[in-house]
Amino acid sequence: MSAPLYSRDILSLAVANADHLPNPDARYHATARAPLCGSRIIVDVDADDAGRVTGVGMHVEACALGQAAATLLARHAPGRSLADIRAARDAIAGWFGGTGDAPLWPGFDLLAAARDYPARHGAILLPFDAAIAALEAEAAA
Repeated sequence: MSAPLYSRDILSLAVANADHLPNPDARYHATARAPLCGSRIIVDVDADDAGRVTGVGMHVEACALGQAAATLLARHAPGRSLADIRAARDAIAGWFGGTGDAPLWPGFDLLAAARDYPARHGAILLPFDAAIAALEAEAAA
């Protein structure tokens, strides 16, 4: 029997988005939308002069899985670079596609049940896509 898609842990993570409120004063901002499900995120990223994330704020309009992934991103992005976040996103996508191991990003084991629901993958990848877009803007600046 497979694990429930919306577990208590997922719902707890989804609610924890309130710990990462939008930050209009952040250095970098990006908006991303998952076309398949319509999920949307606005992410605000602060980074130090070396390009390492120092904080993440966000506004998330997504299913509980997308909200949970956003919380995991915001909690564990500080100290990481654009390359780190891009590598995590690629590992998550590979894991969903069956071509890789579970990503090393903390907490992603809680999203294992979502592997069987491809329609939810875009919402889960969305926070990483938005953070990458924001940090790419930093790299281009």
